Amino acid sequence: MSIFLSKYSLLLGGLLGLGSIGHNFTTSKASTPKVYAQTDTLNRPDENRFTKTVLSNDLNEPMELAVAPDGRVFFVERAGKFYVYDPVQKKTRLLYDFPAKAVDKYLNGLLGMTIDPNFSKNHYLYFFYTIQDKEQTKQRIARFKVNDDSTLDIESEKSIIEFSIDLEVSAHTGGSMAWDAHGNLFISTGDNTVPFESNGHAPIDQRTGRPTFDAERSAANPNDLRGKILRIHVEADGSYTIPEGNLFPKGMAGTRPEIYVMGCRNPYRISVDPATSILYWGEIGPDAGTDSPQGPRGYDEFNQAKKAGNYGWPYFVGNNKPYFEYDFETKKIGSLFDPNAPVNNSPYNTGMKNLLPAQKAMIWYPYNLSSEFPALGVGGRCAMGGPVYHFDVSLNKKSKIPAYYDKALFVYDWMRNWIFAVRLDEQQNYQSMEAFMPKTGDFRRPVDMEIGPDGSIYLLEYGSVYGIDNEDARLVKIDFNGGNRKPIAQAYTSDSIGLAPLKVAFKGEKSYDFDKGDQLTYQWKVEGKVISNEINPTYTFNKNGIYKVLLTVKDQVGLSNTDTLTVKVGNTMPEVAISTTDNSTFFKASATSLKYAVSIQDKEDKLIDPKKVKVVLNYIPKVSKAPQMGHQQLTSTFSIGKNLIAGSDCKACHQINGKSAGPSFTEVSKKYRGDKTAIAKLANKIIIGGGGLWGDREMSAHPQLSREETTEMVKYILSLGNEPIENRVPQQGTLSLKEHVGKEQEGRYVLTASYTDKGSLVAPQGKAKTVLSLKKTDILVLRPTKIYGSEVDEIHNMNRDDKYLGAIHNGSYLVLKNIDLKDIEGLIYRFSSKDNGASIEVHTDALNGPIISTFKYSPTGSWNTYTEQKASVQPTTGKHDLYFVFVKKETPNKNLFNFEWVDFVYGDK
Repeated sequence: MSIFLSKYSLLLGGLLGLGSIGHNFTTSKASTPKVYAQTDTLNRPDENRFTKTVLSNDLNEPMELAVAPDGRVFFVERAGKFYVYDPVQKKTRLLYDFPAKAVDKYLNGLLGMTIDPNFSKNHYLYFFYTIQDKEQTKQRIARFKVNDDSTLDIESEKSIIEFSIDLEVSAHTGGSMAWDAHGNLFISTGDNTVPFESNGHAPIDQRTGRPTFDAERSAANPNDLRGKILRIHVEADGSYTIPEGNLFPKGMAGTRPEIYVMGCRNPYRISVDPATSILYWGEIGPDAGTDSPQGPRGYDEFNQAKKAGNYGWPYFVGNNKPYFEYDFETKKIGSLFDPNAPVNNSPYNTGMKNLLPAQKAMIWYPYNLSSEFPALGVGGRCAMGGPVYHFDVSLNKKSKIPAYYDKALFVYDWMRNWIFAVRLDEQQNYQSMEAFMPKTGDFRRPVDMEIGPDGSIYLLEYGSVYGIDNEDARLVKIDFNGGNRKPIAQAYTSDSIGLAPLKVAFKGEKSYDFDKGDQLTYQWKVEGKVISNEINPTYTFNKNGIYKVLLTVKDQVGLSNTDTLTVKVGNTMPEVAISTTDNSTFFKASATSLKYAVSIQDKEDKLIDPKKVKVVLNYIPKVSKAPQMGHQQLTSTFSIGKNLIAGSDCKACHQINGKSAGPSFTEVSKKYRGDKTAIAKLANKIIIGGGGLWGDREMSAHPQLSREETTEMVKYILSLGNEPIENRVPQQGTLSLKEHVGKEQEGRYVLTASYTDKGSLVAPQGKAKTVLSLKKTDILVLRPTKIYGSEVDEIHNMNRDDKYLGAIHNGSYLVLKNIDLKDIEGLIYRFSSKDNGASIEVHTDALNGPIISTFKYSPTGSWNTYTEQKASVQPTTGKHDLYFVFVKKETPNKNLFNFEWVDFVYGDK
């Protein structure tokens, strides 16, 4: 999440102005795949068959790449550097530093590159970069020749096409290039328009002296090359001609013949299907998080152009959702623009006024969950159009992407860090989509993607934070393995800490191989010395120290994998335990206090140092409707705001201390220190977006976040730069529980106790002596007695929705883990059931465990008619996993129940 700047002005405006390449090096359609030995088009390959390898690391704002037929990978950085990765030497070399006009952090520069389809013969490369020509700033697409030794022939430069831009606009430069099957070059250009002061809607400000605030002068202007995708044919001498089928014929008044697609905001990445010559691109959409009187909220788009067309910006967005005519002087709302007959009446329009009908997007999605394309998720948006893959059965490369992905269009999102494979039907219309490597991809802001001539995927990853030299900016390659796979080594022990002599039982039995039937061997090493070849050996450490233990697992053909453990000898873990005479799972709605005690013991510390004891009580006012978190997760919820930020797109534009696209969180904390209204203001601003406080850049909206969530995020941000405020409490006593009183019961009280022992002096192998100090923590989490369906820990044979559980049948069950039933005498269910009565049995610790409650219910007559009914619970001590089992053996016994919540009822004392 970019809290104080717009992803569009920065991220998408300046930086995101270069292009994807559709660099396949054949002009004929790929061969029809035959039966594939490794996989086929019906069976989706296991994700673990894809391997991601880093080819070049530590890049600085990588922009675009191109793979030559011989495997060399050329790529550029925005500041002007042009590199080649040599696959033979496995090295990256700087070839040239372009004198590109890369203004401050966000504007222009060396934006893109592509490789000529006949590169093997002519050695031509094309670059898209910013130049200063006298008093005018321009974008130049130029052709260079590369020598056999990969050096760039600077004297060979031919300027193919240039167009002027308004340099003061820090937004939307485009910069992508691709080729079709006929040798035509496509070039994407952004609308070069200030997106601010239009409230995240259509920038159609026609006031005098404000041309850069009006996208009608560029994207909607048929006589301007900005906000377009151009199509030209480059001739041998560096001149270009206009192919048949562009949007406007050559010589037509008020138009430019180079235009193939108009009405673009920022077509940041484009590609062309080498088999069909159909154009695809990702369109970076406007910022508005909600609909307003000016028009619809913002959408990003994935677009397809089977022929030349007008794609509507700035009058329409998404599937032709129209904006209203809007007077920026009087704030008067006019009529809706007509997608069938848009008219450009802007005084800044230098071309014809009556425009062609607007074309709808192929895929469109907002910040919130898309009802049409829910798989794309929620969050920041930055759509990129990737390549279409054609499986070549004659290509003798075992690592090529399998036939399963034949004819799939790959698209990706810079902000959301995902890649999707889009499926098209025989008429090339959208059919479906599926995530590519959703679990193992670990994509770090994908910024350009290409299918190489070897059938593998090449990917530039920009890195975690926008506008800086990221450590994780890199060039990677994704290969497919259709044969034998490496085993997975998993080493563990429960005896990793203790006093010498320490006998440790190591376990390697959880190691496995994806290829069933492979014979595995095991080797354990301690500090480089082999100690065993058993699966589960034991070993005695006779001296104090800190030891590295390695388990190597190898299959029968020699592929191996290693896992590492650390064993610490010379100290034992302290014992820390929180106890309470009250219920240790729930607090009553009327609860005002908690009796507790923290006991601490340590075998080595004769006296417990109270300064090393830390007991803290925190109240989290609201947590997301999700299954209960385990102890390890809950220890971090003291800073729930920090966790929410870590799970969002904030770090794309903000760091804690360093400068990025937006201000650091520490700067924000200092700015609002002492402002009592800051939490409410900033929490709202994160949701609705806005700007003006940190320059002219805006923050995009985040309507998918709740007010409670953004409040916690702001609390965390404002705490930075200050000494942390902790609610430290004594080791024992009675705590006040009043923060939840009068509020909706969705919060948690979290009591944490920790002790760090004095440690002992040990000598790690080959190192100087050091103090081996150990810390132990215990945690007590008290939750409301009411548990919604969306919060239960496990479900079986039922569906989970926002709050509800449904499609519940005979034998379905849900599980609540680690529940203390002290003082609980009943359960209240809120449910609906159309016409099927049944029973709910509550078992402890297993499906067939003891039954402590049975609830026989009657139908409510309608799925929309909910009722609340109570069942008794047998007195039960200790903590238990509770299995709620639905029982109706006689038919009909399907679709029995809709479960909203269950409330644990305290008995009267």
